[in-house]
Amino acid sequence: MSKIKIGVFGAARGMTMIHQTLNHPEAELVAICDKYRPLLDNCKKLSDEHGLNIQLFEDFEDFFKADMDAVVLANYANEHAPYAIRLLDSGRHVMSEVLTCQTMKEAVELIEAVERSGKIYAYAENYCYFNTTAEMRRRYKNGDIGDLTHAEGEYVHDCSSIWPQITYGERDHWRNNMHSTFYCTHSLGPILFSTGLRPVSVVGFQSSNFKCMKDLGALYGTNAIELVTLENGATVKSMHGGLKRSPDSINYQMFGTKGCMETDRWDGGNLHVYIEGDRNCVGEHTKYVPEFCDPEVKQNAGHGGSDYFTTKYFIKALAGDKEALANTIDVYTAVDMCICGILAFRSMVNGGISVKVPNLRNPEERDAYRNDTFCSDAKVAGDMFVPANFADEDKTPIADEVYEEVKRRWLAGEPG
Repeated sequence: MSKIKIGVFGAARGMTMIHQTLNHPEAELVAICDKYRPLLDNCKKLSDEHGLNIQLFEDFEDFFKADMDAVVLANYANEHAPYAIRLLDSGRHVMSEVLTCQTMKEAVELIEAVERSGKIYAYAENYCYFNTTAEMRRRYKNGDIGDLTHAEGEYVHDCSSIWPQITYGERDHWRNNMHSTFYCTHSLGPILFSTGLRPVSVVGFQSSNFKCMKDLGALYGTNAIELVTLENGATVKSMHGGLKRSPDSINYQMFGTKGCMETDRWDGGNLHVYIEGDRNCVGEHTKYVPEFCDPEVKQNAGHGGSDYFTTKYFIKALAGDKEALANTIDVYTAVDMCICGILAFRSMVNGGISVKVPNLRNPEERDAYRNDTFCSDAKVAGDMFVPANFADEDKTPIADEVYEEVKRRWLAGEPG
């Protein structure tokens, strides 16, 4: 069987996927696209070192015309859906980096593009594939803690020191304009993927803007919480943002009718499991480091090895591997993970009301959202635009000098 021809759009975040597809036994990396020439120069060097002839493009339209079976989307996080839809409609499979979409309209259109094309869409929510979260999913599916009653996901990552390197001093960069609940799938995703349960309602909360982030050009860099109710009545607290903490906190807790599971906030890689016995409040607590389900995991794949699995499962799913398909996050689950953040923003804008999360698997529930462009991206939202700093009393625009200084730090390699 001929190798699957893969292209990567975005050579910064996409570098992990680029490394994993170099000289892959089942896939051939044929094209890379990025607007930033120095990144493409690095890719050219890598291509030459491996004796490959990878096509390099600065313009997506030229990249789009390349002979590719599948494309990894690692471009800006608020622009994945439009490109995914175009690629699916052109007959290409898609693996999308975080996030799935930034509006309900895009959510509907993305789902329908997948259904229309019959192609595979995989969501690369790598936090679902840590050794701990993968083990939590395995044990939950095995019934070890019973039915879920409550869960918590926590993604605390202070990006202030690397802000110049990830926003380049661009006023319109998505990170500077995203609303507080937008980037929610690192905290919420592993809970939904592990349990297979669908969200049915959400309420959003946020803290006030942090001065250090405003000084770096972020319109609203803050901490956010989504309180989600699942279809079985269980509750979930999803928390994420740039709180002052080092090292970063990536933590998950799942409480069930027979016990609980929890990762370790300060000593990553550990999993705590409590299984109750025949008597209430009497059971066994164990702590261990789960082994990765694949001994070939490349620890240098990024994010504790979890990036290895997103690419592995995508390529194997394209080859028809049923196990890989079962471990791939499909478009419906991916959209569920993402729209909770979109609708939590709506909850906050409307005074903290509970907002229904539609089941977009059902075509009859889609029409209400087909033209819903509510978001904090003015280019996309139109008359449904709400700025990320809607709750701030002081809405004075951030001065150009702030972005000029951030750009200077980026070019000089200085921290935020």
